[in-house]
Formats: sequence, C-alpha cells, structure tokens
Amino acid sequence: MTAATAPVPPIAGDPQVPVLLRSDSGGVATLTMNRPQARNALSMALMAALQDALDVIRVDPAVRVVILQGAGPAFCAGHDLKEMRAEPSREATEAVFRACARLMLSLTRLPQPVIARVHGIATAAGCQLVATCDLAICAESACFATPGVQIGLFCSTPMVALSRAVSRKAALEMLLVGEPIDAPEALRIGLVNRVVPEADLDAAIDALASRIAGKARRVLAIGKEAFGRQIEMGLEEAYGYTAEVMVRNMMMADAQEGINAFLGKRPPRWEP
Repeated sequence: MTAATAPVPPIAGDPQVPVLLRSDSGGVATLTMNRPQARNALSMALMAALQDALDVIRVDPAVRVVILQGAGPAFCAGHDLKEMRAEPSREATEAVFRACARLMLSLTRLPQPVIARVHGIATAAGCQLVATCDLAICAESACFATPGVQIGLFCSTPMVALSRAVSRKAALEMLLVGEPIDAPEALRIGLVNRVVPEADLDAAIDALASRIAGKARRVLAIGKEAFGRQIEMGLEEAYGYTAEVMVRNMMMADAQEGINAFLGKRPPRWEP
C-alpha cells in the first residue's frame, strides 16, 4: 500500500507540521508521534490526534496491526508539563487526565494488536503507553521510568497499565523509586518483549508486525478482546468465558478455513 499521512492537528506554533503521522503498508498502520523537540510529550493536541487515529483504525478492515512509535530521539517523555503549567486550573487538569484515560482504554480495546517501537526514553505517561500496548520491542539504548515521585506527582495513572504489565513488586519499585531502568531490566520484568540493537529495531518490528498481519483479522480481534477480559476474572469464570469464546470462534468462517487448510496442507485464505 502507498504510505499516506492522515489529517492531524499541527504542532503548536507551526501549523505546517502535524503532531501525528500515519502510514499504511501491508495491513500495518504505523502511527508516529511527531513532537521530537518535546520528546513527543503528550500534549492535548497529540492525545486528540492519537484518539482520532485510533477511532478511524478501529473500523478499518484493511488494518490488522498497529505500530506506535516516536519521531526524533525519544519514544515519549510523558505528559506535556509545560502545557499543563500554562493552564493549571482544576478543570484543565481534569481534561488532560480524562483524555489520557480514554486514549489508554482505546489502545486496550482496539481490535487490532498494537506494537510499541521504543527507542530513547519512555517516561511517565510514555512508559504507560508502552505498558498499555499489546507488545513492545525496544532498542538497547531505551530506558523506562515512572519518575513522578521525584517531583511530587506520583505516577498514579501510569500505575494502572504498569501494574497490569509487570509483577506487583517490579511495578512498585519503579513507582516508589522513580529512577530509570534500562532495556535489559525492562525485558527481565516483562515490560517489553524483546531488546535489539538500535540498527535492528525497524527490522524486528517489521518482522513481528508482518507475522501478525498474516493472521485472520476477526480472529485477532476476538483473541485480543478475550485476553483482556479473562485476565481480570477469577479462574472458574475465566474458563467459562473463554470456553464460550472458543465456541463462537469455532463457528467462524476463518476457523473453518484454517482447519481445512491445515488438514489439506495448504496456506489458509482468510476472509478480508
């Protein structure tokens, strides 16, 4: 497919430069946070652009996988504190965190799997983005932190995603200490799936995205939704729920095609 940039809001002060870029190729939509001079901090404009893009992608049958990345030297430095200081009212602050919560829930509930491509820093809400994405691959130079405690602002909303991505003690250490962890440590605690040399990051991301994009779109959607729901359930309830999901999945045309292809020793032909 030909890469195309979606209509998105501009960077404050420069109406010619969009805060978010979108390109599509082979069933993969790549969203690039484009505020490199601010380390891709989540301004209200950037969160709105991401939200709009996800709302469009959600109903786009051509998209099977989403890649989220940052332009410039960093993935994402968290919320735009300069913007928040410029409008410090309670109402404005509430609007920021409502937008952030909606964005994170949209990523979680998006039918398509989302892969974070991480380089440089991913701090505070940037670390929250990584933890919220379904998968993450990072460069060896990447580092992660929830540093709010160091400036008197505990990372309470990043805690939601972080505590669901890594162990309780690993999450609490990051939150209570607030110091950065490096890529190998992020891999050890399960915050990322893989660490690769910087030069290999694009190839690793493309390979993973292509492998997922080759699967049936509806099956990916039903599986992602089921994973998110069952993990919040008790054991017995989870088995009851996932058994029903398996039945629904088994009745789908893609499952019938997949089984027939397996038995016939041929590649499957998924529905569009």
